Amino acid sequence: MALSFYSFAKGVVSGILKPIYRIEVVGGEHFPKEGGVLLCSNHISNLDPPVVGITAPRPVHFMAKEELFRVPILKHIIRNLNAFPVKRGMSDRQALRTGLDILKDGKVLGIFPEGTRSKDGKLRKGLSGVGFFALRTNAFVVPCAIVGPYKPFRTLKVVYGKPIDMQELREKKTSPEEATEYIMSHIQALLEQH
Repeated sequence: MALSFYSFAKGVVSGILKPIYRIEVVGGEHFPKEGGVLLCSNHISNLDPPVVGITAPRPVHFMAKEELFRVPILKHIIRNLNAFPVKRGMSDRQALRTGLDILKDGKVLGIFPEGTRSKDGKLRKGLSGVGFFALRTNAFVVPCAIVGPYKPFRTLKVVYGKPIDMQELREKKTSPEEATEYIMSHIQALLEQH
């Protein structure tokens, strides 16, 4: 049920957003065809989750702020779109467990490491939860850059980078904070290139 609704919703949203924002996808070929993927993107608009959702080659499971799951109709829709709640501003063990399970099941976990939208479009510091997921699993870590602005009929780019090699960091028992910084540097590089 969820996947068919996901596919239906992806088609509808794609049909609306792609013509308005002239969405151009760069680097889609870098996206692993199977296995767990930790998809890490910058965050500049409320439209980022649907834009990443329609441009990623595989279904994405997003962490979404808990407040969205309190809105009666919305909570059913976003659950059917593979989203799960996370309490912001604290260590949410349940959300961490859910995220790890998604990656270990070979699915795609989508995260906006900044935790909130950037008001000026500049990449902010990432939260350590991203590094935690990257270090605790063998999932591919794919950086993504949304290059705006979101203006009707102006091109919006979604750039997927090559998977980041985390093996050395995993072996060195790097801290989640350092792993997050490493991932953020790859997102920054994509933003600068495009």
